[in-house]
Amino acid sequence: MKTNLKPALSGLSAAETKLAEKILRSCVHCGFCNANCPTYQLTGDENDGPRGRIYLIKQMLEGKAVSESSRKHLDRCLSCRNCEASCPSGVAYTKLLDIGRKVIETQSPRNFKERFARKALRAILPYPKRFSALLRTGQFFKAFLPAAIKKKIPRRVARGKCPITRHKRKMIILPGCVQPSLSPDINQATARVLHKLGISVIKPKGSGCCGAVSQHLAAEDEALDYMKRNIDAWWVDIESGAEAIVMTASGCGAMVKDYAHYLRNDADYAEKAQRVSALCKDISEILINEDLSLLGKAPAVQKISWHSPCTLQHAQKIQGVVEKILKQSGYDLPVIRDQHLCCGSAGTYSILQPVISKKLQINKINALLESDPELIVSANIGCQTHLQEATKVPVIHWIHLLDY
Repeated sequence: MKTNLKPALSGLSAAETKLAEKILRSCVHCGFCNANCPTYQLTGDENDGPRGRIYLIKQMLEGKAVSESSRKHLDRCLSCRNCEASCPSGVAYTKLLDIGRKVIETQSPRNFKERFARKALRAILPYPKRFSALLRTGQFFKAFLPAAIKKKIPRRVARGKCPITRHKRKMIILPGCVQPSLSPDINQATARVLHKLGISVIKPKGSGCCGAVSQHLAAEDEALDYMKRNIDAWWVDIESGAEAIVMTASGCGAMVKDYAHYLRNDADYAEKAQRVSALCKDISEILINEDLSLLGKAPAVQKISWHSPCTLQHAQKIQGVVEKILKQSGYDLPVIRDQHLCCGSAGTYSILQPVISKKLQINKINALLESDPELIVSANIGCQTHLQEATKVPVIHWIHLLDY
């Protein structure tokens, strides 16, 4: 793809312009990406597919005026990265999308309603105490709320016990921002499973949101602050021998594995970010290399459906690992139709793009229910909560299946 980028007009740095140019020139317009794009499949609009969005970003970076229509089509992107997984040319679409969204936010100001919504999400979701207070209020008044809102408020989940014994092997675990309120039992179950394998989990003070909420809402500086705060919080334990930084939310895992990219030009944090990204492991990447017979005898097999989050299979490129672990543990996994397509959760997407999100949610839940499962299991709190809205079948994190 030929380019004639104008950094002075787009407000990008030389490094950002160089990266955007490299990505744009790697695209050969083949359209394989559109065939696997959830939003393109729903709308049939070229600009709602990766190829069309790449052209829109190219036009912006070449000096064309940024329109509200362009912003709408970029906003509709789920950032599911399915396009990257299917691209034969290796186009780093997500990195280009970050750049495009940054330009749009500076050149095409949003109306008050949109600005308020995005600011509110950034002011609440990354802060566990604020989010918990809002969630508990909703749960308390749930009986008096309209049905549509009721469905979005999950039941309260008990935290469960965490092992006290300390082992020589230790791993850092990210508490996250919304997971401690929505499902605090996930990290506790993970700690119990790892305890049986002779591994202790540690939760350094000061770590919190991975930065994904801010990054996906084009608040780049804010996202970088979260990243640096986590690195600072983890660094002492990393230096003292922590084997890994364990992720039980695949969305957070995808973000932390990208710290090396986002902080590549930071003289103080680039090297540390590379080490953090290398140490970041989804819990499945840890367990696949351990002797799971130490966990004991598995309970009676239940009929389950496995939903693989986009952030696990496309962003982190972890495919077949959870399935292998569960099959080794005695669980039978049916093949899920359109497993590669997004469920519509996508971080804040279900709030900001409810119409498309709802359609994807229905499509996904219908596919998961085709085998008449007793349980649906996933690897990301956002997907878990989003899918639970649409079904009475319990939706849980897959780590619970090993916590026996």
